[in-house]
Amino acid sequence: MTTANRRPEILRYTAFSADPAGGNPAGVVLDATGLTDAEQLAIAAELGYSETAFLTAPPAALTGRDRAYTVRYFSPRAEVSFCGHATIAAAIAHAERHGPGDLQFATPAGPVPVTVTGTAEGTLHATLTSVEPAVHRVAEDDVDEALQALGWSRADLDPEFPPRIGYAVARHLILAVRTRARLADLAYDFERLKGFMTALNLTTVQLVWRESATVFHVRNPFPVGGVVEDPATGAAAAAFGAYARELGLVPEETVLHLHQGADMGRPGELRVELSAGDPRVRVSGTGTRIPELHEG
Repeated sequence: MTTANRRPEILRYTAFSADPAGGNPAGVVLDATGLTDAEQLAIAAELGYSETAFLTAPPAALTGRDRAYTVRYFSPRAEVSFCGHATIAAAIAHAERHGPGDLQFATPAGPVPVTVTGTAEGTLHATLTSVEPAVHRVAEDDVDEALQALGWSRADLDPEFPPRIGYAVARHLILAVRTRARLADLAYDFERLKGFMTALNLTTVQLVWRESATVFHVRNPFPVGGVVEDPATGAAAAAFGAYARELGLVPEETVLHLHQGADMGRPGELRVELSAGDPRVRVSGTGTRIPELHEG
């Protein structure tokens, strides 16, 4: 499969949960040296996860820097520019082999610093720093189309959280609802929402309910990726953090906790850190290797 006719070691990890049955699973290849694009795509398709991360030697600009890598991400269908949960999974997998510390990932979307720390109990936590995010207004007609595809109404929306498109490598339409029950009841028109998202170049729709000042519950329909819902979405979490800060819904410097995946049986938690004077957003979580029992 490679220039040396060897099959690389293919790892399976979940991100944003310490339970292999929770969070968002991703494939990880810590040494993808020699793999062609077609071979990486084939591995991603074989695993069947939404994304697989492939690490190789760093680009020239990072040559000589310790713990620096080129990282590419493949879905079962195509290469994608960035994936938050696969980044967390790759960093955790790397730390289990080489110890915690700082990593520099050169991704197609730009440089993404990642730091892995450990606890006294042995749990590893990875933190990625997003590219500079942005928040854009969305046309009212587009909001109406999204709501119709979801089977929701304007009355379901929380008036304190106006709809916006958040960007942190990818675009996400952010819609906040009044009640947890409304968030839990998700049965949407897959093809209609997919067509809407494709027209607006959206990666997911970020559905949000606020439990408290810093605790949110989120769901991410992902029909453009071929699945009904993503269980834990790092890039969307970064986009939401930027959105909440820009609209003054949270302090300029704060830590938010996003709970995702519970409604689909894969609970996870994403920590979103906002720092005064730094437009970037830090998203962190734990992760763990998926044993054979949980592989699917």
